[in-house]
Amino acid sequence: MPVTEQTLLDAISRVSKAMKSMKNEGLNEKYPIGLIDMNLWEWPQGVGLYGMYQYFEETKDPEALRFLLGWYDDRLREGLPEKNVNTCAPLLTLVKLCELTGRQDYIRVCDEWSRWVMDGLIRTGDGAFQHMITGDPNDGQMLIDTLFMTVLFLAKAGLYFGRSEYVEEAKRQMLVHIKYLYDVKSGLFFHGWDFNGRHHYGAVHWGRGNGWYACGIVDFLDMVPLEEGLKRYLLDTLRAQAEALATLQHRDGLWHTVLDDPSSYVEASCAAAFGYGMLKGVRQGYLSPSYAEAGGKALRAVLAQIDEYGIVRQVSYGTPVGGDAQFYKDIPLSPMTYGQALALLLMMEGLRHARRTS
Repeated sequence: MPVTEQTLLDAISRVSKAMKSMKNEGLNEKYPIGLIDMNLWEWPQGVGLYGMYQYFEETKDPEALRFLLGWYDDRLREGLPEKNVNTCAPLLTLVKLCELTGRQDYIRVCDEWSRWVMDGLIRTGDGAFQHMITGDPNDGQMLIDTLFMTVLFLAKAGLYFGRSEYVEEAKRQMLVHIKYLYDVKSGLFFHGWDFNGRHHYGAVHWGRGNGWYACGIVDFLDMVPLEEGLKRYLLDTLRAQAEALATLQHRDGLWHTVLDDPSSYVEASCAAAFGYGMLKGVRQGYLSPSYAEAGGKALRAVLAQIDEYGIVRQVSYGTPVGGDAQFYKDIPLSPMTYGQALALLLMMEGLRHARRTS
């Protein structure tokens, strides 16, 4: 059954409202910076802000813009945390606010941090961005997450500041991450690669990690002017991944957190990312129209996970790279800002489809 425009608008309103006030309700967090509370500068909140900005772009809701400006103003007054891959995530939205407002304080932050990405972020094998995080440089580690958390910002900053070398570096990072993390046998991505031990850790096809490519690459393709050969290469990789994902989708429309392990729980944030990538990919002509079916099924499944308070359920907590599939199965479920944000991205893509076909 098709999802109506009004159903989506109601769900978008509830999910965005819940995300603005998200707090940790008792989960014992082990990281130096909390991953749940909205009013912290880390990667989950960064993904949340990106979803909120796309919500503002689509609906022009002035309250959404007020929230975004207030959030950044509060964090700038508090002082920003250490620079690393994950703390770059909120900057993707901030550079968009630079375009919108022209505010010099926002521009200075994006200028400083984009220069740091180019000159200060630790590089590992083949010059890949090392997945350094708060409190841990993660020596020799490359993760698929980095593409969404840092590379999208670098590309956008390069375009905004007119620094072509930033854009070229973002393209190169896309290629080197695919080189080491794409699994040619399955069409899926491994979560990580260790340049020191020369291994893929547990060689696990983790759901949300694959989601960072699926949703990130369609936005990268929209954002960055690409020469035809590189564009085809990125599209071929996306299409191979989409083909693999379509065969692994659970009957309820979600995907397992370990994509090819049916004994692992089904997980909503990866489903939202895949649904967004598929529906936007179809709309932009990157994917065959046949993927609208899997994308629509994911949309309905994610909608079913939204409770009466607007919280997206069945979302796994922040997940470092693991040594085996059991590691991912043991990650607890918890409401998360990125779960809200990825659901927003998917629902807004569903809204665009509903408006085109009504």
